[in-house]
This record gives sequence, structure tokens and C-alpha cells, in this order.
Amino acid sequence: MAKTLTLLFDFASANCWFAYRALPGLLARTGGTLDIAPVLLGGIFKATGNQSPVAAFAHIKGKLDYERLEIDRFSARHGLTRFRMNPHFPVNTLMLMRGFLAAREAGQGEAYIEAGLQGLWEEGLDLADPGVLTARLERAGLDGAALLARAQAPEIKAALAQATERAVARGVFGLPTFFVGDEMFFGKERLGQVEEELGRNEEKLGQVEEELSRL
Repeated sequence: MAKTLTLLFDFASANCWFAYRALPGLLARTGGTLDIAPVLLGGIFKATGNQSPVAAFAHIKGKLDYERLEIDRFSARHGLTRFRMNPHFPVNTLMLMRGFLAAREAGQGEAYIEAGLQGLWEEGLDLADPGVLTARLERAGLDGAALLARAQAPEIKAALAQATERAVARGVFGLPTFFVGDEMFFGKERLGQVEEELGRNEEKLGQVEEELSRL
């Protein structure tokens, strides 16, 4: 019954940037809380045989042009103006994602995710480069060297791999993927459905509370 929205997330997905940036308004309207679930998009693709839209639709006339049109529409609707396609795309985010787990363990997850999203999708940095990533994290007030050192711990590596495996077992094939309870929604274009589902959860919770008050 809890109004929790789980976002399966990897910095590698530009659409995760769009989804994350659009979520504050949705969460404010629904009273929902956000749970970020870090996974590896590359691992999901390998396990499911999926590809990025750039690769999957490159041979389809007009498809990528339409994808860009949808991005423009989404940006306009949500007032998003800072996106910049990363010149180093595709970026290997294995180190970046392991660092996120280390930062979250240290209670610095929110600052880390901002640094990563800004660096990768707003500033065009090559965050697969340890030196560049360390410098960007330090600019955000984080101890980049310590976080990346912790990111090499076997338990951090295992946690990210296991989370990716669990996501695939749950039916995830790409990102961003959202869960409200057991209901799965794929893609930033599904945020309207996500909001409706959170609203239904609120109605259910209200009904339960009303029934309990009568006991």
C-alpha cells in the first residue's frame, strides 16, 4: 500500500536523466517517495538481447528522427533545458555505478547522483575516466578518491551484479523502468501511467485506513 516509486537506474541511459529530472513534480502531486535501484544497463541488454535505440533503430527510416522529436516534446512539457548529448556516448558506467553504491552507503547518494547526471548529460564529461570522475565528484564536495576506492570492494561489485540479475528476473529489459508495487512501467513516456498507479495506491491506502478506523 505504500506510495513508493522504484526507479531502476543507470547513468548510461540518457532517458534516465529525463525521467529523473521530471519526477519531482509527479512525486509532489502524488505524495509518493522515490527509491532509486541502481543496475547495469549493459548487463540487462546482454541478458535480454536488447539494444539501445540508437543501435536498434538505426536502419529504420524516420525512426531516430521521431525519437528526437519525442525528446523535444518531453523536454518542453517538463521544462527541461539542460540536456546535452554526451560526445563520448556510449559511456561505460561500471565505475560510476559502483561509486553510486559506495556513495549511498556513505549517506551521500543524492549528491553523487546529481554530480553524475550533471557531469554526463549536462556538461558532456567522460566520466568513464577515473581522473575526470574523481575531479567532478570533488567539485560536488565529495571525496571522489575514497568513493572510487570503496567502489572496488567485492561486496559493492557483487551488490550491483546481483541487483541487475534481480531486475532481469523481474522482467526488466531496458531503462528507465519503474515499479509501483508489482506493476512495471517502461520508458519515460509512461510517467502518466505511473502517476495514475500511484494515485490508485493512495485510494487503496485511504480505504484501508477508513476500514481500520471502524474497528
